Amino acid sequence: MGEPPVTGSVVRREPPDDPGLVAAAAQSPGGSVAEIDPAYADDPNGYVPGEAIRGAWLVGPDGVLTGEYRENPHHGRPRDDFGKLLDQDAWFDWLGDDPAAALREAVTDCFAGQAPGATLTWMKVLEPPRAATTGRPDPDNEQYLIPTRTALAVCFAAQIQAPDRERATVCGIFTWAASGLDRPAERRDRVWLDLDGTDLDLAEKQLPPRMYALDEETPS
Repeated sequence: MGEPPVTGSVVRREPPDDPGLVAAAAQSPGGSVAEIDPAYADDPNGYVPGEAIRGAWLVGPDGVLTGEYRENPHHGRPRDDFGKLLDQDAWFDWLGDDPAAALREAVTDCFAGQAPGATLTWMKVLEPPRAATTGRPDPDNEQYLIPTRTALAVCFAAQIQAPDRERATVCGIFTWAASGLDRPAERRDRVWLDLDGTDLDLAEKQLPPRMYALDEETPS
């Protein structure tokens, strides 16, 4: 995934003597070439959080560096970003009082299950999530439904740190399904982590069968 555009002030600066920068400029006539801070980005060809970009060199229409540099005012340590989750007009009560914290903890648990002690340095929701919910009529008010099952698919990026392992930035789709919401004592939850998955349309199609399959599982 490419890095986001830089929107800061432009200053004059002598470009470094870097053949790689010159070659990248030649491939981006009329555009720009980002300067990525390796302290915050693990793979310049993978997902790069916006805060990891120091700035961008502006390129003329002839593919030559102009000597103008657009600074990134947001450069610094990457932060969590759950805006695309929390901005949705969706029902997330089943995740508790803090849906973002619940989602972050669930994703962390998945990685910790594969690499004990793993933690997330940061996590970002990349696209509006997909969700599905079923319900039964409320006997006290026929205009309302009582939720019985739900599922959520989230496309995310995160930086993982684990003992005795190199830091890594990953992208994928995290799916969380729950059944028995109207019977708390019988509630069943299950999660799926699809690293490198980015097809939210496919993930959305999988939500109904996954949450209905929970009805056949034995409560843990």
